[in-house]
Amino acid sequence: MKPSRLTVTKTTSPKELPPSKSLIFGETFSDHMLRIPWTDATGWGAPGIVSFSTINLCPGTTMLHYAQSLFEGMKAYRHADDTVTLFRPEMNMKRMNTSAQRLLLPTFSSSALIECIKALIAVDRRWIPKEPGHSLYIRPTLIATNSTLAIAPPKEALLFVIACPVGPYYPQGFKPVPLYGTTEYTRAAPKGIGGYKLAANYGPCTLAQKCAANWGYTQNLWLHGPEHWLTEAGVMNLFVVIKDSGGVTELITPPLDGMILPGVTRDSVLALARNHVSGVKRLRGFPDVIKVSERPINMGEIIQSSKEGRLVELFGTGTAAIISPVERIGYNGGDVMIPTGEDGMGPVSRPLWTELVGIQMGAVKSDWNHVVSK
Repeated sequence: MKPSRLTVTKTTSPKELPPSKSLIFGETFSDHMLRIPWTDATGWGAPGIVSFSTINLCPGTTMLHYAQSLFEGMKAYRHADDTVTLFRPEMNMKRMNTSAQRLLLPTFSSSALIECIKALIAVDRRWIPKEPGHSLYIRPTLIATNSTLAIAPPKEALLFVIACPVGPYYPQGFKPVPLYGTTEYTRAAPKGIGGYKLAANYGPCTLAQKCAANWGYTQNLWLHGPEHWLTEAGVMNLFVVIKDSGGVTELITPPLDGMILPGVTRDSVLALARNHVSGVKRLRGFPDVIKVSERPINMGEIIQSSKEGRLVELFGTGTAAIISPVERIGYNGGDVMIPTGEDGMGPVSRPLWTELVGIQMGAVKSDWNHVVSK
């Protein structure tokens, strides 16, 4: 993949920008897209930025039949001084390559694709909203395009990138969500594909999510095994905060055991918390003494810590919401109540969210930001 071969063909019919207050996630697309073809015989073709348009596929395309498809999700932010940045894009590229290896789709140079994505964002810069809390959501996607019903490693593929302007996840302020502890279905299994961002991981989840909604819950909490180990909250990574018998706070997230997606926000939360502990950078309002753990935790421990008054908070993390606080978990016919603050957040999630948003919007200087343009 060579960015030096990139061509740009701008649309002759640019669309009118929608009012930012009317934005619905994933329904409005920018004027252009990035397309990069690949074949087993010739490798990566020339990258091209072209008008946003449909993709023509043969009905026998293997992606349609065997889910040879993967994607990423990332955001471009406009700072107060009009600088545009991407947040930790190298992490998304690393995960995308790992997912590609799992499906035997072609891998690529992370720096090369980031350069091409930056060019797309620069072309569609006007689509990045100026309002606080808004951003341009970037969706890199890689699909197999060879036309055969044979199940085999792909011989042709297409990498494309599209973009959507999006508003804040909580436009009216934080609202803690209720989760339903799902035991009827399993999202992932050991040595399976749960740790990869594959299309096949997401479609089957909608049934469990619909069931949770029918029972009065916003999302589902994926529980695994007879011990009901916590894994993920809907499509988000999960964090639990409890205090031990001595009153020391512990920030817990399930380990990356192959079932858990290695989220960029998850990694960022862990890095900020560990930097606080080590003294690299202390976070205002964060507990002075805190233990940061990647370890298994099950519903039994959640219930026990709740009964003993040691359960501090529980929240999900992801690109869309950044941090999503939880107010209760539906489990075994009842609800386990989760403490939340007056603003909907807790004593650990609040300073983490403040720091992350500060970095992404440019108020806090960080090498996690990659400048697209000034």
